[in-house]
Amino acid sequence: MTNTTKNKVGRPVVVNSKRQQELKLKSELRSQGLLKKGRPVVENSNRQLELQRKQELREQGILTGRKGRPVDPNSRKQLEMKRKQEMRENGTLKLGRPKMVKQD
Repeated sequence: MTNTTKNKVGRPVVVNSKRQQELKLKSELRSQGLLKKGRPVVENSNRQLELQRKQELREQGILTGRKGRPVDPNSRKQLEMKRKQEMRENGTLKLGRPKMVKQD
């Protein structure tokens, strides 16, 4: 049996290099929660106030995820869709074009 060892692929890492020390410092700060990415949040900005207002409306149930015009269940189109759905469930809805009646 032969003993095989895999060598690491790529450039060797110099542990005491400036870059490696910076990466180590950043990882330590990140693990402590002191280093954050991205743009900082400005409290009481118009956007933050709007987000808070929308969150309050969601909690009250006023703001839902629905968009657009509400559906009227008694409209002609909705009644027709309901009728066709009931026919589908009963198996009485015929699919396709009706047969052409021949006139002699």
